Amino acid sequence: MKFHSKQTLKRIAQIINSEYIGNDDFPVFGMNEIHVVEKGDIVFVDYPKYYTKALESAATIVLINKKVDCPKGKALLISDDPFRDFNKLTNHFNSFVGSNKSISDSAKIGRNTIIQPNTFIGNNVKIGKNCLVHSNVSIYDDTIIGDNVTIHSGTVLGADAFYYKNRSEGFDKLISGGKVVLQDNVDIGSNCTIDRGVSGETTIGEGTKIDNLVQIGHDTIIGKKCLIASQVGIAGCVIIEDEVTLWGQVGVRSDITIGKGAVILGQTGVTKSVFGGKVYAGNPIQEAREQLKSLATLKRLTKK
Repeated sequence: MKFHSKQTLKRIAQIINSEYIGNDDFPVFGMNEIHVVEKGDIVFVDYPKYYTKALESAATIVLINKKVDCPKGKALLISDDPFRDFNKLTNHFNSFVGSNKSISDSAKIGRNTIIQPNTFIGNNVKIGKNCLVHSNVSIYDDTIIGDNVTIHSGTVLGADAFYYKNRSEGFDKLISGGKVVLQDNVDIGSNCTIDRGVSGETTIGEGTKIDNLVQIGHDTIIGKKCLIASQVGIAGCVIIEDEVTLWGQVGVRSDITIGKGAVILGQTGVTKSVFGGKVYAGNPIQEAREQLKSLATLKRLTKK
């Protein structure tokens, strides 16, 4: 999530009432999770096992709950609760603004695009030309939709990430400040849910086609010309490369990559990253031919 204007380290520290290490005017341009941070971004870390990863990441400002040596060229924000203060910054720079209209005044809708009745389009949404959005679709704030996109009834784009911290008093939600991006020529079936990024983008690549009843988690990136069949569930922070096929009821865990051209057969549990250009099946996942060999061997053994 990029800020609308450059901030300074001192100003950020004032917003969250924290100590800091670095020059008062050290530049701050945005905030992001560790897998998408860039120079000028804030990243937060509150577990010692991830300190090194955060300090060595591309982020140049680290919001951390311990005083440590500051890496050269970076700055630190010292907080007793980085999770809480990351939320404070999200609320400060991208707070929720309610709407009293079905289509926000700030939404931009392209030429020849058809919006059917009872659809909601939130603040700062951008929809390209020649799109068709059927009735009862909800398109949350900041969503970006390309040209020639079709979205069927009941679909929700931009709901919050499923991301919580377990505290003694209950689960504390990490506030979502990211967005959903649908590139050109994407089709989305009925009753799909595509969650916005926590601070980055959940992206559906050009020409990808998604069936009904599909869930896609926050910050997932799906490539070009993918096919995703009904009842697939994809967790957050997944990378699905171009021309991948996921057949019905496939489940994909978080933080993995599915290589280009892979085919995942129905009801497979994708528990690890897999290479492209192969066919996979089973739970845990394996190459389909290996699964068939295993089943054939088991069948022979049971006949003895």
